[in-house]
Amino acid sequence: MTSTWLITGTSSGFGRLLTEKLLARGDRVAATLRRTAALDDLHARYPDRVWRAAFDMTDTPALRHSVDDAFAALGRIDTVVSNAGYGLFGAAEELTDDQIRHQIDTNLIGSIQLIRAVVPHLRRQGGGRVLQISSEGGQIAYPGFSLYHATKWGIEGFVETIRQEVAPFGITFTLVEPGPARTSFATGLVSTEPSDLYQDTPVGDLRRAWANGSFAVKGDADRMAAAMIAVAAENPAPRRLTLGAGAYASIRTALEGRLAELEQRRDISRSVDNDA
Repeated sequence: MTSTWLITGTSSGFGRLLTEKLLARGDRVAATLRRTAALDDLHARYPDRVWRAAFDMTDTPALRHSVDDAFAALGRIDTVVSNAGYGLFGAAEELTDDQIRHQIDTNLIGSIQLIRAVVPHLRRQGGGRVLQISSEGGQIAYPGFSLYHATKWGIEGFVETIRQEVAPFGITFTLVEPGPARTSFATGLVSTEPSDLYQDTPVGDLRRAWANGSFAVKGDADRMAAAMIAVAAENPAPRRLTLGAGAYASIRTALEGRLAELEQRRDISRSVDNDA
């Protein structure tokens, strides 16, 4: 059965892979990106099944207008994939104010506004699925990625909340948490001007690992994209989908550690309530 998808950030990475796979199997895709020319080849191959719109995720009015146009042009949209975003690397002290603002505006506020824009349409059509592309970085943290993690932890909190609000309308959410994968993430990574102060710290260690290629990137992006497509058909929708053995291990370790710390302070936690 043919499905219709709306996907942001389709010029490269997971967005491009998802678009290619869905079109190849006969689905329709409303593809958004900053330059529509990046999808000229797919539009030429599938002219009746590719709908394109160009906007920047930081431009909320343009985002809303494009979402409205997509639903008007295609009718029902079954699955929305909130994928657009990028990485920002550098010690928190090294980041500029503009870098901080743009990272939050793109990854966090852009994703929030996309979801807010599609929810009324999904509600009116009787339901739909939203895949929010998060990251293993929505559950764990690497030194040097403080703002990236802030956006991913932030969008996870937003999705955890709104999924409860809209569940009565048949709208479901899945947070997708890929580990490092061989996509264009690294080439699109924005880095700060390195400071000598952080050369011999975990930030410097990770910066060198990125530079010399010793940072392990084992995720198969093609297989991850296939898993994302498959999870969109699962009913009930899982709240999270972790992708990659490394991501699974890292997130499990982090969750077990947080639970252990919680239990260690159990008596203190219980002691501060009113007696009455």
